Amino acid sequence: MGETPTTLKFEGTPGDDLVLPFRTVRSGAVGRLVRLGTCVDTILSHHDVPEPVAQTLGEAVALTTMLGAALKFEGKMILQTKTDGIVDFLVINFETPGRVRGYVRYDKARFERRNGERLGEGALLGSGHLAITIDQGENMDRYQGIVELSGRTLSECTHAYFQQSEQLDAGVLIAAGRRDDGWRAGGIMVQRLPYSRDLPGRPSEDEYDDLWRTAVTLMSSARAQELLAADLAPEQLRYRLFHQEGVRAYEAQPMTDSCRCSRERVERVLLSLNQDEIEDMKVDGALIVN
Repeated sequence: MGETPTTLKFEGTPGDDLVLPFRTVRSGAVGRLVRLGTCVDTILSHHDVPEPVAQTLGEAVALTTMLGAALKFEGKMILQTKTDGIVDFLVINFETPGRVRGYVRYDKARFERRNGERLGEGALLGSGHLAITIDQGENMDRYQGIVELSGRTLSECTHAYFQQSEQLDAGVLIAAGRRDDGWRAGGIMVQRLPYSRDLPGRPSEDEYDDLWRTAVTLMSSARAQELLAADLAPEQLRYRLFHQEGVRAYEAQPMTDSCRCSRERVERVLLSLNQDEIEDMKVDGALIVN
């Protein structure tokens, strides 16, 4: 890949179920673009939930995949929300090098009472907390960052997470939607790196601030339909957004859904619950697990 707008070109990378890491040349921001097709469709199809709830889960899968792809060690990242909203519990598990699975729980009665309203992601999630846990494996400490939801979207909470837990600025866009061929999800993010005089053009710190704002503006110009489009290659979208900045591209990372469900695992989970929890899960006197 070239490092200037005039020499940058792209090859025909497969368009779905991957994360494309990149770095802008002028502003020195690092970024990742995720595009999910079969992977997210399989995860969402396991859940018999209304479309707005499934869309929220799809956006969370795209976000966790995009964040987890940055892990430089063998481990996992877990994104979890616990709120007072209609979607009161959501958890996504990403394992290196590229396995993801997710689960969502919602209050069916509350959703049906508000059926017909335009329920956005913030309204579905309500108030509570979003936790991002990084597990580096055995004999290593877990790291967890927690931010308040308070009716905000997952993207907005991610900005807060980076500022509070990582002391970094980041811009994030995510989208999910159902198409004729099933569910699709996508996202793009840029992260600001510490200032360095070694950037092309040797910008001053004030100039670097302007370059960062330009990178965020360019990222924010992406539309949801572009993030989801099966006929727009991720490389083409990345080039469309940042060709004026110049893009240094890195190897694409393939992604796959990775459900660990089995009869034996379900039995172990049920055996770990107390009788009251078992009773709460019964429907018409029976305990059914899908």
